[in-house]
Amino acid sequence: MAVFTVMVLGATLLLFSGCQKESTGPKAGTPPSPVVEVVSVIQKDVPIFTEWVGTLDGFVNATIRAQVQGYLIKQNYREGDFVRQGQVLFEIDPREFQAALEQANAVLTQSRGALDQTQAALEKAKAEVSVQDARWTTAKANLARIKPLADQNAVSKKDLDDAVGMELSTRSAVDAAKAGVSVAEANIAAAKAQVLGAQAAVDRAQLNLSFTKIISPINGIAGIAKAQIGNLVGPGSVEELTTISTVDPIKCYISLSEQEYMRAAERHRDPQKVPLELILADGSIHPYKGEFFLADRQVDVKTGTFRIGALFKNPRNILRPGQFARVRAEVKTKKGALLVPQRAVTELQGSYQVAVVGPDRKVDIRPVKTGERVQNLWVIDEGLKPGEQVVSEGVQKVRQGMTVTPKPAAVPGKPEDSGKPGAQPGAAAKTEKG
Repeated sequence: MAVFTVMVLGATLLLFSGCQKESTGPKAGTPPSPVVEVVSVIQKDVPIFTEWVGTLDGFVNATIRAQVQGYLIKQNYREGDFVRQGQVLFEIDPREFQAALEQANAVLTQSRGALDQTQAALEKAKAEVSVQDARWTTAKANLARIKPLADQNAVSKKDLDDAVGMELSTRSAVDAAKAGVSVAEANIAAAKAQVLGAQAAVDRAQLNLSFTKIISPINGIAGIAKAQIGNLVGPGSVEELTTISTVDPIKCYISLSEQEYMRAAERHRDPQKVPLELILADGSIHPYKGEFFLADRQVDVKTGTFRIGALFKNPRNILRPGQFARVRAEVKTKKGALLVPQRAVTELQGSYQVAVVGPDRKVDIRPVKTGERVQNLWVIDEGLKPGEQVVSEGVQKVRQGMTVTPKPAAVPGKPEDSGKPGAQPGAAAKTEKG
């Protein structure tokens, strides 16, 4: 019994001493400091880009329509192919227009024959004037000789009257001949007008006949035909036959807000010298730089934006009208910008904050003023200093004043790569803030 009592007493002492040792160690239930990834705030000069969504369009878009009415009998191009200026695209049945041309030529020949006749009549009238004028001259000379003799009663009164009558008669004949010349000249003018009208009809018929071969007015890519062989086409048709677009160079239309337009006007005296990049739908960057080409004359009252056109070379005709793309331009360089990863910045009710880890490993939740996004980094305008450590992974598990275990993390993306071909699509450049 005594031995059992001693054993119980010893076990109690051991248990008590164990509890004392445990109470002198770390407090029971205290979690370890969370491990977070941190990066240093980077300071360097970075280019700032502005980006817009644009729509591609042909430099020239020619709508091809039939200029004369007739039935399509031939299509001479393959849809979607490159066609050259002057190439025949469609043909309309020319027989009706050929017949009209032949008829117009016949009328022209007839009109020219009538003109020749009137010219011959004019020459005849002029000859008649000469004959009558000679007779009048003879009659005047005869009257001049007889009149003195009549005064001396050397000739009879009848001879004088005959001489006077002959002079008056020949004078009238000369006037009539001259009138015939005037009539012949008027007939020639009318005949010439008829010839000109007939020639115009021939030219019109010839032009209509040429319109039966519908040619391309420009070099470009021909679209899908909207009329089929056998269709009746003409000026009254609602749809065009096809459309041809010049795509080298190709236009890209973007919309600028009034504020962006005013800032651009202040920064760049000559906007056409600003190089532009075209980011395609798959994220690739078009290998040729572009330039601003035109600006609309007014602001769209519905959207409050300017429509701006840019030009890009397209020697391989890869880009086509209707494609969507993003246009990017370097608007300025920010000197000494402070950069942190975008994932290090959290948004709370419209404000932004970052978790800064101090030398004592304590967390300071600090509000910041953000600037532009550059690749997957974010420019911080206010709230940070160069070299400070910010939490990039594990932001959700830190609180103000919490002690953490910092672990260095690599910064994805380099500011100097922003805006270069090969940058990550959608992250390399963001719209500049006001």
